[in-house]
Amino acid sequence: MSTVISANKLSLTFETNDGPVHALADVDLEINAGEFVSFIGPSGCGKTTFLRVVADLEQPTGGTISVNGMSPDEARLKRAYGYVFQAPALLPWRTVEKNAALPLEIMGKDRAEIAEHVKRTLEMVNLAGFEKKFPWQLSGGMQQRASIARALAFDADLLLMDEPFGALDEIVRDHLNEQLLKLWADTRKTICFVTHSIPEAVYLSTKIVVMSPRPGRVIDVIQSSLPAERPLDIRETPEFLEIAHRVREGLKAGHSYEE
Repeated sequence: MSTVISANKLSLTFETNDGPVHALADVDLEINAGEFVSFIGPSGCGKTTFLRVVADLEQPTGGTISVNGMSPDEARLKRAYGYVFQAPALLPWRTVEKNAALPLEIMGKDRAEIAEHVKRTLEMVNLAGFEKKFPWQLSGGMQQRASIARALAFDADLLLMDEPFGALDEIVRDHLNEQLLKLWADTRKTICFVTHSIPEAVYLSTKIVVMSPRPGRVIDVIQSSLPAERPLDIRETPEFLEIAHRVREGLKAGHSYEE
């Protein structure tokens, strides 16, 4: 199994007017092709910062990180990943299909290729029939699916998702969790997923990375023993609850670190 992301003693300190902020400290982590990896920890623990380092949106101040054997900068230039933000960040003046097409237009793809990719990705996220709608005509869950379609449009093997369902109600969130698992099963992309929800992390992941409060350290890496087929009611099984308990214990243990 090939390694997609490899971090070794990765650290990041932000210099601010109030002094240094240590966001990440000595993070060692390997993520392999085809894994669904969730990052969970308290607010400010560096979950999003780690994704932003992978995406070359932040530069580490210590240690090393590689993405597909390249630096994050090289991976960004080769468009090695798609990024789904906390808010859908759709352009309100563009239709759903035009929003999904945007990365392909920037890449200079021809019109026929763009149309084919957009059609396929909108079908994958169950938005076929909504191509001509504008973002303001969609529900919050549909907007987030449109954002996922945009990230999938250029078919990168790595998908970075920064708490994409955090602002949605529980019913919609459950539905999108099911759809995301199906999408992952169909594409076998490598997914890095930030969440504050223990049930969401356990339900979605093949591997869960538990992080400490700032400075963000990896407290535990939990390999899931759950089967690939996961109906929502799997969350009531002893196996699921056992993994959730281990995540919860890791989060508690993280608070024992001293600055």
